Amino acid sequence: MTTIAEIYQRHNQLKDKISYGSDGVDMATIARAEAVIVGMQGEFIAWFQNDIEALQNRFNTAVALPVEERAREMTALRVSVHDMKGQGGSFGFPLVTNIANTLGQFMDACAEFGPRELEVMRVHIDALRLVVNERIIRNGGRKGEKLLRSLEVVMQAFVNR
Repeated sequence: MTTIAEIYQRHNQLKDKISYGSDGVDMATIARAEAVIVGMQGEFIAWFQNDIEALQNRFNTAVALPVEERAREMTALRVSVHDMKGQGGSFGFPLVTNIANTLGQFMDACAEFGPRELEVMRVHIDALRLVVNERIIRNGGRKGEKLLRSLEVVMQAFVNR
C-alpha cells in the first residue's frame, strides 16, 4: 500500500500582524498595550455591570417562560456568558472568566432548564455580579477562593440530587 502525503503551506496571518525585530517581540510595545488594558479596567467594570444587567433581564425573561419555550433565551444567555468569559481575564478579572466558564459548561450540558438548573444559573449570575461590584481582581485571594468553593458546592449539590 502506498501512502501519498501532501504538504500544505499556510500563510501565517497572525505573524503578519505582530511587529518584531531581530531580538524577538518588542517588549515595549507589549508593555504599552498592557498599560492600555489596565487603564480600561474602570471602563470594563461599567461595561460588565451593563452586561450583568442585560444577562439578569434575559434570565428573568427565561424564568417567566414555560420550560419548553426557554431555548431561545438560553441561546442568547450562552452568547453573553461566552463574551464575559473572554473579557474577564483580559481586564484583570480572571474570576469572571472562571465563573463564566463554569456557567457556560453547565448550560451546554443541560438538556432542559427547569427550576434546579435555573437556580444553579442564578447563583452563578450573582457570583459574577459580586466579583465586579466588589472589584475582586486577579484570583481574589481568600474571597475568590471562598467564592469558587461555594460554586463548587452548588454544582456538587446539583449533581448529587
